[in-house]
Amino acid sequence: MTAADLRIEHLDDPLGIGSTEPRLSWRATTGQAAYEIEIRHGDGDIATSGRVDSTASHFQSWPSRPLASRETADIRVRLWEADGVGPTAWSEPLRVEAGLLASTDWTADWVSPSTAASHDGARPAYLLRATYDVVGEVRLARIYATAHGVFDLEMNGCRVGDDVLAPGWSSYRHRLRYRTRDVTSVLRPGRNAVGVWLADGWYRGRLGFNGGLWDNYGTDVAALVQVEVEDDLGRRTVPLTWSWAPSPITATGLYEGESHDARLDIAHWSEPDFDDAAWIPASILPPQAATGALESPTGPPVRVVDVLTPTEIVTRPDGRILIDFGQNIAGKIRLGVAGCDGTPIEIHHAEVLENGELATRPLRSAASVDVYTPRGDEPSTWTPRFTLHGFRYAEVRGLPAGGTLLSAEGLVVHSDMTRAGWFSTSDPLLDRFHQNVVWSMRDNFVDLPTDCPQRDERLGWSGDIQVFAPVATYLYDSAGVLQNWLRDLASEQAEFGSVMNFHPWIECGFPGDPAAAWGDAAVIVPWELYRSTGDVGILRDQFESMRAWVEQVHALTGQTGHWSTGFQLGDWLDPAAPPDRPGDSRTDPRLVATAYHAKSARLAAEAAHLIGQPDAAADLGRMAERAVAAFREHYVSPAGLVVSDTVTALSVAIIFDLLRDDAQRRAAGARLAELVREGDHRIQTGFVGTPLVCDALATTGHADTAYHLLLQTETPSWLFPVTMGATTVWERWDSLLPDGSVNPGEMTSFNHYALGAVADFLHRVVGGLQLVEPGWSRVRVAPQPGGGLESASTAHLSPFGLIGVQWRRADGRLVVEVDVPPGVTAEIVLPSPQAAPIEVGEGVHRFACAYRPADADPPRPRRWNIHNPEERRQMIEAGVL
Repeated sequence: MTAADLRIEHLDDPLGIGSTEPRLSWRATTGQAAYEIEIRHGDGDIATSGRVDSTASHFQSWPSRPLASRETADIRVRLWEADGVGPTAWSEPLRVEAGLLASTDWTADWVSPSTAASHDGARPAYLLRATYDVVGEVRLARIYATAHGVFDLEMNGCRVGDDVLAPGWSSYRHRLRYRTRDVTSVLRPGRNAVGVWLADGWYRGRLGFNGGLWDNYGTDVAALVQVEVEDDLGRRTVPLTWSWAPSPITATGLYEGESHDARLDIAHWSEPDFDDAAWIPASILPPQAATGALESPTGPPVRVVDVLTPTEIVTRPDGRILIDFGQNIAGKIRLGVAGCDGTPIEIHHAEVLENGELATRPLRSAASVDVYTPRGDEPSTWTPRFTLHGFRYAEVRGLPAGGTLLSAEGLVVHSDMTRAGWFSTSDPLLDRFHQNVVWSMRDNFVDLPTDCPQRDERLGWSGDIQVFAPVATYLYDSAGVLQNWLRDLASEQAEFGSVMNFHPWIECGFPGDPAAAWGDAAVIVPWELYRSTGDVGILRDQFESMRAWVEQVHALTGQTGHWSTGFQLGDWLDPAAPPDRPGDSRTDPRLVATAYHAKSARLAAEAAHLIGQPDAAADLGRMAERAVAAFREHYVSPAGLVVSDTVTALSVAIIFDLLRDDAQRRAAGARLAELVREGDHRIQTGFVGTPLVCDALATTGHADTAYHLLLQTETPSWLFPVTMGATTVWERWDSLLPDGSVNPGEMTSFNHYALGAVADFLHRVVGGLQLVEPGWSRVRVAPQPGGGLESASTAHLSPFGLIGVQWRRADGRLVVEVDVPPGVTAEIVLPSPQAAPIEVGEGVHRFACAYRPADADPPRPRRWNIHNPEERRQMIEAGVL
């Protein structure tokens, strides 16, 4: 037995952490009965926790004196087993280093090459450089850096770090993240140079829809770079005097794209001996120009995490080159060309084709065009530095006669999260849909959870992540990214007096009024993070925000619990809504609002109990009781029928536990199944109902109806986009119409994860792996096979290790295999009246029971394969295409 995978907080990289007493987690390779933590400080002090008799191995308290700014410590853990064996050998040490923890630690100046600029279009990027001397041997060197804008660092001609679009987007009025970099190996005795590429990014670039807004956080673009070295003179901050010059990036914007003229490249500009006599002294910003508190990151940076090669390249008669990467991504292209001396090469992007051409209308005002002008005819490779596109297809235009496209690669860009969840079945369409969910999450987790990566929006919509949070926490270790976003939400909530419909908030014409399901993200997202990680500290950090939202809504109800007034988004994108009115839902928005108020008040009350605030728990509990009573009074009949009589209304009432008793629950479930059948097993829900409907059916005894709905291929359905070749989840059920044309609605994206929230049902019910205790210490394995599926499997990388479930049907039997890591207890519930629940611990376990074969399942929708020519012809004849 050993302690493995030591980790600080939710961080993969413990360099420059922002906590003085960080919590420690590890994974015990076998059963743990006790542990000891040792802390060796950089000054030689040693402290230990002593033996602690506990099986707990996550978020354990720091057992030593607090860390000071810049201080290092080596952490080790050893364990004892339940039978008294131990202690084990010490684990491999984990080195932790604190960042700059106090504002007074920052002594460098904010420097700017542009304190204001016209915004007739995308602005250029800039180069900044400074030199300094090192005396004797370099024993340690650090760079602490951030920007008003986005930046890349260089030192002595070498790139520092592999971040993309650093420092990311936060609510800059409140908080600005910085990164700590170890540059010890890059420095040399004598003269050294540091360089910065700097552009507008989210800070002063155009953001938002309806034309967008410029200079949202300030008129300047600026850098804050503090270089500290330990040499023969001791540890010190080196003085830096900055100058700047125009960069070869002549225009760059997140929506607009990037233009780079390689003829303007400046060789060796970030090296010490470069002659910068002609460069312009940078402006030093006054202290009041700095915005937000400087913070160390809570999660991973944005990086290039994958590289795709084209699946097809077609040269058109007019010379345009169409490139299909086979996958819709958030990222950029890396292009290799030759023979193009001084000729601008344009790269246009789109998610889909319409009539064989790039469908750019859904981009709205986001031009998404990159322009590269090579220096000469020799081969060169280029990728944009400070822009991002959502695309599957790219078109290269302007290649001159004699010019050659040597290479094209799709660089996938998102927060570098660890993959944590997997799912597969015997159905290729369902598997492709799940892959689409994974890709849409990847493409929309570029530093914060956004709605889409392609058009003039890309905002942190609270409703989208609220419904998707259970999936996000299952598929990836997303705690760090979501903690960062929640900090912005709480900061702006305190500023504006309400949770906004997206965070960070931009005043671009959308109502800022409180709205159910969107504002409830303040409660539900931290709750889902707590469930997935077991980290009560997340609830403690966010509790005031959680309580403020519930209390605000309680006041809006006149303390009755019935939220019946004000602006609501309701069951957004109900498929019955007209393309130009996506909020016209068949479900009463007041019903949705009251139901969510009840749910959030219950969760906030439970959070208060968990963090030791009994008075707050009691107050919030009373608010929840009033909301539940109001829902039952206004929206539920004695017989269990629900006002609106829609799939969403019934699903909400069932899953949010708002019905009075089992009789009402059975009646609501029966009516729900009836409505789904009457709707020909096609989707009748929007953002609110979609994550709930399959669960509502399955939990009320209608699992076969849920499978029929899940596996429908005709529009609207989850699998219709798959039959149309989708590689991500669409914003609308029919973003692409059956005839291949793009939905005429102004709001049409091919990369939104919200409607993929049903993947939670796939993991828990189809795959059969359900979380019971927060942090995955206890799970339930209870698959419900159906829909003609012959097999399924799912796995989740929990804090204790990989938990896996796989099942298969053969010869009238269901065989279930479960892999349980140390520290996890699994309850096995087989779908057989004769099978009693079984509790198991660590190990690989196999169970079996009698169960109907796959071909005995109730009839299911036709499974089409768009890639089969004959089936495609049949689909056209049947009206599916």
